[in-house]
Amino acid sequence: MAGKDVFEDHCWNDIVTPEILKTYQDYVRETYIGRKPALLAIDLYNLVYKGGSKPPHELADEFPNSCGVHAHDAIEPTKALFAACRAAELPVYYVTGRFTKNRVRSTRRSGQAQTPQDYEIHEAFTPQEDDVVFRKERASAFFGTPLIAHLTQKGIDSLIVCGESTSGCVRASVLEAYSYGFHISIVEECVFDRSDLSHKVNLFDMHHKYADVMKLEEVEAELRRNSRRDASAA
Repeated sequence: MAGKDVFEDHCWNDIVTPEILKTYQDYVRETYIGRKPALLAIDLYNLVYKGGSKPPHELADEFPNSCGVHAHDAIEPTKALFAACRAAELPVYYVTGRFTKNRVRSTRRSGQAQTPQDYEIHEAFTPQEDDVVFRKERASAFFGTPLIAHLTQKGIDSLIVCGESTSGCVRASVLEAYSYGFHISIVEECVFDRSDLSHKVNLFDMHHKYADVMKLEEVEAELRRNSRRDASAA
């Protein structure tokens, strides 16, 4: 559980002024992971890694859907998050796009030629046998999917969130999860966007209103503590 003294120690420090922090001071609190969490991995599909580890604007002409360097920088932290969640035996839910000719698009971006393989989960995060993968056509992981039924059936009270994009499908999913009453922990190093500015502004906003933005090391430590607590209670 992270204390109030580090509540604002996050990636937005270089764009958020002291005046803004003063305005949002009533949101300061301790952050935590819920008692029965699950991992929700949002749109970790091949499309966003295309073109390699380059700035997105350099890839925009050939790979307009790529998050470039931001996606690739998040690979290793996200692998570590998966490992920690699996070690704690948490349920793992993936959500990715549905590829059909007549699908409803999740954003207003103009169409680009795509393939079914574009929406398969990136090889760094290959789903395991007990994981659940949902296909969606809108931004939220909940809209048009049975995700809420799965979470309710397992008694999940909170979500640990990773994936992309911070300002798009992550934000839409977080807001809907909050509306359903889940506690949400967003892992800072494991979410990303095409725009660093959008990434930081949306993390700041979600942190103060709907979710706890937490560092990877905090999440790993709390998962270990929760596992020891559960073992002692057994």
